[in-house]
Amino acid sequence: MKALALAAVSMLLGAATADEIAPPPRATTLMTRDLEGTTGKEMLVQVVEYPPGGVSPPHRHNASVFVYVLEGAVTMQVSGAAPVTLQAGGTFYEAPGDVHVTSANASSSMPAKFLVYMVKGKGVPPSIPVTGITPGG
Repeated sequence: MKALALAAVSMLLGAATADEIAPPPRATTLMTRDLEGTTGKEMLVQVVEYPPGGVSPPHRHNASVFVYVLEGAVTMQVSGAAPVTLQAGGTFYEAPGDVHVTSANASSSMPAKFLVYMVKGKGVPPSIPVTGITPGG
């Protein structure tokens, strides 16, 4: 019944893409700490949880981002690189200039969870939306 209602809403919206109706991830900040000896930089540690079918729109971090998958599987891709699907124990890196074009739960039935260590500018938002890019493109 829920799937039928979602399909009806999708048809009514017409232009809605899967990313616009996919459940969003939830990021929980575990710690933020100034990096001693590195003026203007801080470390942000988060746990990110994707519900089944969860996906993020294209974005950038303007930071060095280190990812470690705790549970489930996620598909990640930055501009100019092929997508990779990571299982629990897998790692991923984003450079400060990368655009994260694909960030999604690889499963439509199981949740996924990963740990993020981000070295970023102090007080700068951890994620910035990027428009004009098709997810996966």
